[in-house]
Amino acid sequence: MRKQGELTRPSTSNAVAGAIDIRGRDGTEVQLNARLLAALASRLKGDILIPSDPGFDDAARLWNGMVRRRPALIVQPASVADVRETVTFALTNRILLSIKGGGHHAAGLALADGGLTLDMSRLRNVVVEPEPRLALVGAGCRLGDVDRATQDHGLATVLGSDADTGVAGLTLGGGFGSLSRQFGWTVDNLDEVEIVTADGEVHRAAADENEDLFWALRGGGGNFGVVTRFTYRLHPIGPLVTSGLMLWDASVAERVLETYRKVTEAAPRELMVALTMRLAPQADAVPERLRGRPVVGVLACHTGDPARVAHDLAPFRDIEAAVDTIGRKRYVDHQHVMGFPQPAGSHQYWKSEFLPQLRDGFLQAYRRQAEAISSPMSQLILFQLGGAIGDREAGATAMGNRDARYIFLAAGAWSPGDPDRDQHLGWVRSTWQALSPYSSGGNYVNAHNGDEEEERTQAAYRDGYERLRQVKSRYDPDNFFCTNRNIPPASQQDGAVRDQIR
Repeated sequence: MRKQGELTRPSTSNAVAGAIDIRGRDGTEVQLNARLLAALASRLKGDILIPSDPGFDDAARLWNGMVRRRPALIVQPASVADVRETVTFALTNRILLSIKGGGHHAAGLALADGGLTLDMSRLRNVVVEPEPRLALVGAGCRLGDVDRATQDHGLATVLGSDADTGVAGLTLGGGFGSLSRQFGWTVDNLDEVEIVTADGEVHRAAADENEDLFWALRGGGGNFGVVTRFTYRLHPIGPLVTSGLMLWDASVAERVLETYRKVTEAAPRELMVALTMRLAPQADAVPERLRGRPVVGVLACHTGDPARVAHDLAPFRDIEAAVDTIGRKRYVDHQHVMGFPQPAGSHQYWKSEFLPQLRDGFLQAYRRQAEAISSPMSQLILFQLGGAIGDREAGATAMGNRDARYIFLAAGAWSPGDPDRDQHLGWVRSTWQALSPYSSGGNYVNAHNGDEEEERTQAAYRDGYERLRQVKSRYDPDNFFCTNRNIPPASQQDGAVRDQIR
C-alpha cells in the first residue's frame, strides 16, 4: 500500500475576532458573533479564514476569472469530522454553503457569494491498493495527484485531461477522458463514496449500501452532500502510451474533418481522438508562420499495441501536417500536456452538447463556426466518446447519455480586460445555436456556464431527472446543498431556492 500527498497536520485554527455578516440560505443576512465562530474553531483541526487572513484570497480563487464571487467565511477541513462540524454549523445557523474541490468549473460553482465555503484542499491524500486495484482519493485531490500515484503501479482510472482539475467536480458531474472508450464514464469506475449528507452524518454509498444515493452521486453533482473520499477502480495502463498533436492550416479543414469522421467511426477502443479548430497559439510547438492563423488539429491517445498505431493513424498522416508530436510518452505526461490548457484566471464561457454521430450538416456548420472564432484563446472541440460508455444501460448511473459518440465543446476564452468580451460571448452562443440541432438531447453539466441553468440541467439528465429529484427528497429534502447545478427535491417547486439566493 502506498500513500501520496499524506495530510500534514494543519496549524491551529485562526482566532476569529469580532462578528461577521454572512449570507443566509434565504438570501437574508445572518450575523455570526465571535462566540459562535470561536466555538466552531475550537472543534476543528483545520482552519477558519476570514477575508483579512493570509491565504484567504488563494482559497477563494477560481479557475474562471470571469466569475466574481467572494465568500464571507472559508473553512479548510482537515478531516471528515471537520466536514461534519461545518455542515452542522451551517445547518444550525441557516447559512448558505458551497463546496470547493479544485474550483475548476466553468460556472464557478465552488463559491457562494457572501456565504460559507468548504475548501477541501487539505483532503489531498491518495492511497493506492495495487490489489484489488483500487485508489482511495481525498476530495481535495487534483487529477494529476491521482494519475501520478496510480502510475507508480502501472495503473490508471478514467479522469479528464487537465491535471489541475479537481477530482470531486469532474467525478460528480460524470467525467470522461482519454480512457473512456475503454472503461466508460469516470463514474463507471467508481467503487464507493464517503459522504456527509444534509443530516450531518457520514455515510458510505456503494452498490451494496445506500444504492439510490450511489446511483445519484454518479453524475448528479454536488446535490446530495459533501463527498470526502472517492474509491476508484483501476486498470493496467502505461507507463507508456502513444499520444500527441497533429496540426494543419485551416485551408485543409474539410479534408481533416472528413478523415476524423472516418477514423473515429472505425477506431478500436484503445484509440481516442479529439479534434480542435482555433487560432494557433503563440506556443513553442507551433511554427511561427502558423501562430495566430486559423488551424485544425487532432489530439490522439492510443493505449493499444504500438505496432497498430501506424495503421490506425495512417489516414491523418496522409495529410501533410505542420506539427506532428505523436509518439511514445508517459501516460502522466499525456494527461498533463494534452492540448493547450488555458491559464487560471482567464475568462471562460462554455457550452456543450452530446452527439450521436457526425452528420454532413454538422461538420459544415462546425467549420463555419470555427472560422468565426474571435479570440485567440477560444476553441471549438470535438471529443470522441462511444465504446465502453454504451455498454451499460441508459439509466445505470445518473450520468446517462450513453448513446453519445461525441461531445462538442464551444470553449470561449479571453484575457481579463479584453475589449471584445461581448463578441467572444456571442461567438459561443451562436456556435451552440448552430450546432445544438445535431445533439442527442443531452449536455455535460461540467461544461456550461450559469445562464439557462435550470433548463440546461434538466436536459443534461434527460430521463433520469425525476429520479434524481426523488433521491434529493430523501437525502436533502430542504435543498440545503443548492449552490450547484441544482436539482430541487421532488416536493419543491423548481428553482424556488435558487431564486432566493441569486
